Amino acid sequence: MRLARLNPEDMTPRQREVHDRIAGKRGKVRGPYQIWLQSPELCDRQEAMTSYCRWECSLPEKLREFGLLIASRAYDAQYSWNAHVDAATKLGIAPDVIQAIAEKKKPNFIQDDERVYYEFAMELLDTHFVSQKTFDKAAALFGKQGVVDIVASIGAFVTLAMCLNTFEVDLQPERAAPFPDIRGFAPASSKT
Repeated sequence: MRLARLNPEDMTPRQREVHDRIAGKRGKVRGPYQIWLQSPELCDRQEAMTSYCRWECSLPEKLREFGLLIASRAYDAQYSWNAHVDAATKLGIAPDVIQAIAEKKKPNFIQDDERVYYEFAMELLDTHFVSQKTFDKAAALFGKQGVVDIVASIGAFVTLAMCLNTFEVDLQPERAAPFPDIRGFAPASSKT
């Protein structure tokens, strides 16, 4: 990790307050929260947004975890992928769908909700826009609030991915690197 882990005894009162609240909710302060604590107000707000997107938004839990995988792969965030791939599998995302995303291939979907979510998210991530056809499919399936929650979730999960990669948050020691084209924090073909 590019920044030293903050020890609670060295934190400012505000950092400690945010740290203790996150630890109380999540059990530990890991991954991006260790970084965001450098800016405790940001950490407080980002944790609230991420919590909403992960646990409270209108989308089914399966699609919330699926969105984390999509954003993780779009930004090559191996830590985030490893932290969420098991939950996505347990919630019903098929292993072949997960493998295709890991390999940056379009999956063959059986479930319409996964297909529509994926098409919406990938269009937004790849082109930065969403066509009317894709928008209408998502609105018909997820409703207005669902579409808003997809956009907010993808944005929150991309922010998380960028933080993990920029600050080179170490991969979980018990997990293998998940992407065949990434080594460490660079493309495998990179010479630097």
